Amino acid sequence: MAALSSNLLFVAFILYLIATLFFGGSIKEKKGLSEKKETNKWGKIAVFLTIVGFVSQLGYFITRWIAAGHAPVSNMFEFTTFFGMALVGAFIVIYFIYRTTLLGLFTMPVAILVIAYASMFPRDITPLIPALQSYWLHIHVTTAAIGEAILAISFAAGLIYLVKAIDQTKSSKRTFWLEAVMFSLVTVLGFVAVSSIFSGMGYHEKFNWVDKHDNEAVVEYTMPAITGPHEGELLTKDGFKPLVEMPAIVNAKKLNTVIWSLIGGIILYGLIRLIIRKRISAALKPLVKNINLDFVDEISYRSVLIGFPVFTLGALIFAMIWAQMAWSRFWGWDPKEVWALITWLFYAAFMHLRLSKGWHGEKSAWLAVIGFVIIMFNLVAVNLIIAGLHSYAG
Repeated sequence: MAALSSNLLFVAFILYLIATLFFGGSIKEKKGLSEKKETNKWGKIAVFLTIVGFVSQLGYFITRWIAAGHAPVSNMFEFTTFFGMALVGAFIVIYFIYRTTLLGLFTMPVAILVIAYASMFPRDITPLIPALQSYWLHIHVTTAAIGEAILAISFAAGLIYLVKAIDQTKSSKRTFWLEAVMFSLVTVLGFVAVSSIFSGMGYHEKFNWVDKHDNEAVVEYTMPAITGPHEGELLTKDGFKPLVEMPAIVNAKKLNTVIWSLIGGIILYGLIRLIIRKRISAALKPLVKNINLDFVDEISYRSVLIGFPVFTLGALIFAMIWAQMAWSRFWGWDPKEVWALITWLFYAAFMHLRLSKGWHGEKSAWLAVIGFVIIMFNLVAVNLIIAGLHSYAG
């Protein structure tokens, strides 16, 4: 059953890749973007492949649930693949409301990156720790992921708006920050590339170290240790000695992964810029030259309007109920809890500024992009670097 599950996920990933190519083909044939435009043949094929891929990934989710005996959302691999599936599902729903294939061209690469990112983590099915043995796990985590996925659609629409609206003929703060967003997406590719290279090399080294509870433990690195564990002692002969030792509160192994991802991202971004000889956002501009800015602004806002209450239920309300059952307190200022609250406060401010202060158009698009950056920081940096009650997710 586990093998079938993995195969279904692989099929979904390949279909998403092919669908993205067809979405690109559909844009070349379209002369504009509005509510009344019908999807051309390339777009119809892309949407069909996306739906088939989603069904395949849903099959992965169900078969892995059967194999594990619990909802597969209990570690980084499982949660991130579910987040990717929810993102694709959210796009499919939005597509049938607005009938715009351009959104697929910007959404599907994000979903592909998310799933590729997930594939770099251990895929083994492991028993749940006692704190996770609750049906509230399924409710809290899945609802939060679905809320974040809907908010990610707002990011894709906001990104389209900014690529269209920002003048790429001259450098400015707006072009710099938009390109920074593009770089962050390339960094995810850098992580996949670096992880694949060291995995192919079979690289590993072990350390003895002392955790924050003063217990000795052994940790295995799969990349050269730029950041070493607290009071770490290298056990592997001829292994790479860490350049910096981290305090016990920081997950040194996962911080090391983030640093290598940044290195890979910088190299990959440099290669892309060398090939296209312009900013990535400038290279994307021809794809969005005929879009209706008010239309994508509406999609972005509506996505937040739907995603925000769903995220509120999953990440805050259901999370507090589960925390009470698992740890006998509703709130404990765990890093993950704090960043979930920061995310909620940001989107609450988004709604306030949009409704009360009239922040439409480019301002709203920037807020949608920043909101997704916060979500990804919560997923990547908080989960991987900062040790807390949610560290089991690694």
